[in-house]
Amino acid sequence: AAVPAGALALAALLWAPWWALDAAPLAELSGDQDFQLFLHKNLEFTRKIKGDVAALQRVVCDTFQLCKEEELLLVRQDLGITQAPLEQCHSRTFQAEACFSQIRDGLRAYHSSLATVLELLPMHAGLVETLQLDAANLSSNIQQQMEDLGLATVMFPAEDQGPLPTFSSRFQHQVGGFFILANFQRFLETAYRALRHLARL
Repeated sequence: AAVPAGALALAALLWAPWWALDAAPLAELSGDQDFQLFLHKNLEFTRKIKGDVAALQRVVCDTFQLCKEEELLLVRQDLGITQAPLEQCHSRTFQAEACFSQIRDGLRAYHSSLATVLELLPMHAGLVETLQLDAANLSSNIQQQMEDLGLATVMFPAEDQGPLPTFSSRFQHQVGGFFILANFQRFLETAYRALRHLARL
């Protein structure tokens, strides 16, 4: 799901059927009041973060006239900006541990990559820094809840993200910021849907 050419694959993943989650080994947790409270609180938190990402996307659109993803796909191929994977949240072999671990890891990755957006939008530093703080807090919430529930932390091989991307021009930097936000918004949509589904089990 993390290949730049995978826009179609990503779309297919995002709309993957959620019936696969019904086999989730969570029967013993689904009635747990603490677990349900955790899910509902973090659904609200995820919704807030999505709203802040959308606000920054509007700023990028208004400031740099970068509004439509399909117009920028050629530039994107040169930038090597990837989507944080979340396939464990809607695969046929859904496991709570793996899904939560991927959400946590992805939030950490986006926390780092938002530094690129911060450099791009110094006039909106407050909003970007709030978004970074919220991503870090949601990641910590998930880690803490996994420990409280006795869910094993799943370690995935680190995607070769390395340092933040370097851009050869101001325009590339702007497009890079655009795609970091677009990818983060997609990531949050998938995480939100996984949490919402778990809350309904």
